[in-house]
Amino acid sequence: MKNTTRKKDTGNFVTRYVKSFRHAIDGIVYAIENEHNILIMMLATIFVLIASFLLDISKLELMLVVICIGTVIACEMINSAIEACVDLETTEENKLAKIAKDCASGASLVLSVMSLFVAGIIFIPKILELF
Repeated sequence: MKNTTRKKDTGNFVTRYVKSFRHAIDGIVYAIENEHNILIMMLATIFVLIASFLLDISKLELMLVVICIGTVIACEMINSAIEACVDLETTEENKLAKIAKDCASGASLVLSVMSLFVAGIIFIPKILELF
């Protein structure tokens, strides 16, 4: 019978949770250091959060902004993971590999555009009030 225990399954439950948390942090650090889109998103996040406080958006609006930021960054990280998995399997031209990568990138683009619309709905009226 094949061993189905994975390395992360060793240790008590606290040790396993700590390992899982460390792996998640490693993934975030990797994405920040190696994925240029994540770095751009982090800079945009800083700008948007500063604008949120300067324009005094409501708590509900701030929650929507934070949800959009988190989902866009998470989706981009999933896109990067899919690309890495595809590259692990093949680096040659392959129709299915292209479909997987393009669909993952498309998902990131759709979510980014949707978040841009949400930002417009929230921020444009606040900016117009200044004039």
